[in-house]
Amino acid sequence: MSFPDIPRTATRNLTLPRLPVLAILRRYGLLAAFLVLWQVASKAGWVSPAVFPPPDAIAAALWKGLWTGALLDDIAISLQRAGTAYAAAIAIGIPLGLLMGQIRLVEQALDPILQLFRQTSALALYPVFILLLGLGEASKVFVIFWATLFPILLATTGGVKEVDAKLIEMARSYGASRLAVFRRVILPAALPAIFIGLRLSATTALLLLIASEMIGANKGVGFQVMNAQYNFQIPLMFAAIFLLAGLGLLANALLVTLQRRLCRWSDPTN
Repeated sequence: MSFPDIPRTATRNLTLPRLPVLAILRRYGLLAAFLVLWQVASKAGWVSPAVFPPPDAIAAALWKGLWTGALLDDIAISLQRAGTAYAAAIAIGIPLGLLMGQIRLVEQALDPILQLFRQTSALALYPVFILLLGLGEASKVFVIFWATLFPILLATTGGVKEVDAKLIEMARSYGASRLAVFRRVILPAALPAIFIGLRLSATTALLLLIASEMIGANKGVGFQVMNAQYNFQIPLMFAAIFLLAGLGLLANALLVTLQRRLCRWSDPTN
């Protein structure tokens, strides 16, 4: 007795749905295994607990710092420094990038000096900023601003230049003004590239924040990393490092969420 063939679409519907646990394990299983191995290796003495304390000791030091409020003050100061520099980089980098991407004369005039400054490391210029601005907040904010400006600027300029010329011509053929073309065509098309620059700059801001707070600072998460290392408070040192990593992940997640809301048309999953 022969049975009719079952269509493939029907067999797809008969498959069991993927369990969320399996998806979580697939994504975070390796990280969890690494933390378990670290815990076991430190407790068993395979590595020196004085140099690599177990993750539970690091978590306890992090909780103590947050509960007593010591790390909360450092977080607030670090976010203020990085946030001020990041906001200034956005306020200058995006408008200037939009201008350079649309007006070739402006790009030709500014590109050589911008390329020269971009190739100069912000850390190499930090002593110059200290000489000019002192060891206070101004030099720390400015070195972060300097490093975060160029990813935003270059990503914005590149995004504008990559806009399909046919879309611009079509909008103009329908009588759209220059402002309307910019608002309805150029800016939306360049937004994904701009967000790439914003995410790169957010990571750079945290990296430069650590470096700037390790020199001439008495507050901040980066200062806590150095201070804990000098006082051989290794669990607290690792706690501050993981705290910085968490801040970076949080900033990236916020930018990704904002990008998905503003650029729904470019999301292939929609």
